[in-house]
Amino acid sequence: MRIHFTLRPEELDITAIRAQGAGGQNVNKVSNAVHLRFDIAASSLPEIIRERLLRLGDQRISKDGVIVIKAQAFRSLEKNRMEAIRRLEELIERAATEQKARRPTRPTRNSVTRRLESKTRRAAIKAGRGRVGE
Repeated sequence: MRIHFTLRPEELDITAIRAQGAGGQNVNKVSNAVHLRFDIAASSLPEIIRERLLRLGDQRISKDGVIVIKAQAFRSLEKNRMEAIRRLEELIERAATEQKARRPTRPTRNSVTRRLESKTRRAAIKAGRGRVGE
């Protein structure tokens, strides 16, 4: 089951910063990278999504409950802005989709027997590799 959500532009704090890494003179002159900050607690997301986001344990979520995303893949500020928003939506989408509960299963008796026989055969092969006695 998926919970629907909408992101309001006023909830996103997008800042243009200088990109890191190679890129020649353009990197030193132009602020093309984007820092996106999204405060989970102050957002208009449904309560259940906010709780799931905080429980995700993603490295982009700070202890204060703020999602920080840095996008610098493109030379265009607008493309980087769209990429950051896409990544944020992807993260929220992950929290909005409820995972099915895993039902533990047990191996069949036959598969356990096959595994143990295989281990016995392998042990016999390895035991035969020892030093030859008198």
